[in-house]
Amino acid sequence: MDLLQYDFLQRALIAAAVVGLVTPLIGVFLVQRRLALLGDGMGHVALAGVGLAFLFGTAPVPTALVAAACGAVIIELIRAKSRTAGDLALALIFYGGIAGGVLFTSLAGGRSSAALNQYLFGSLSTVSATDLVWLGVVAVIVLVVLAVFGRDIFVLALDPDLARTQGIRTTATSMLLTVLAALAVVIGMRTVGLLLVSAIMIVPVAAAQQLSRSFRGTAALGVVVGELSAVLGLVASFQLDVPPGPAIVVLALLFFGACAAVAVPLRRRRSRRVAAARPAVLHEEVAA
Repeated sequence: MDLLQYDFLQRALIAAAVVGLVTPLIGVFLVQRRLALLGDGMGHVALAGVGLAFLFGTAPVPTALVAAACGAVIIELIRAKSRTAGDLALALIFYGGIAGGVLFTSLAGGRSSAALNQYLFGSLSTVSATDLVWLGVVAVIVLVVLAVFGRDIFVLALDPDLARTQGIRTTATSMLLTVLAALAVVIGMRTVGLLLVSAIMIVPVAAAQQLSRSFRGTAALGVVVGELSAVLGLVASFQLDVPPGPAIVVLALLFFGACAAVAVPLRRRRSRRVAAARPAVLHEEVAA
């Protein structure tokens, strides 16, 4: 059976390809900054936007975009004043986001509660042509911003003190990264779901780190793993008749396990080479 004969599956596959490309590119910076759970929190904030969309009858994707972006700005403004207060504000906003999303959805009534599950765990049949337009626009924005400010974000993720000495506006750059994470979350909510989209941002990067020792190599391999996980997971969800989010994340975890298994003998071989090279280096130093 040709899967591409279904229009809804065609749209879902395009959305999955966009998600597999964009989210690991943001995730590699989050992992470098040790903010792996930020995407999960942004998903909670975006959930409040989805609930508001149900309540007021607006389009869920743009409403979630606005809610997530506003939440990201608020979080970074508070974090810039105090790290401790920022962490507390982060928790409060995250909890408030998921509570608000459920509350607003319940107040909307009708079929909103059933539709909420589609945003929590992803859905094959709900990706519309309008959603693809929004996803495409957001993806282009994210890629352009990374192309322009990617070096500054990398330096900040590597060492905030070094970023300051190079004249990088650390607060603004950190806020930019958080907003990009929020946008990436909204990109993935249709296919992966808000509760699991953080995984597709982080797990492919974690898998790539097992085999790559450079930042660029990790980003490139993370995109490959993300694309394979998103597209193949979506196909598996169609074949197994399960929500796409769990299928995509489980497949990403399997890729991580495979990369980790391959990395073990590679590390041993590298360690042996280093150990074998040390006597020669010591001999040269003694001779000199």
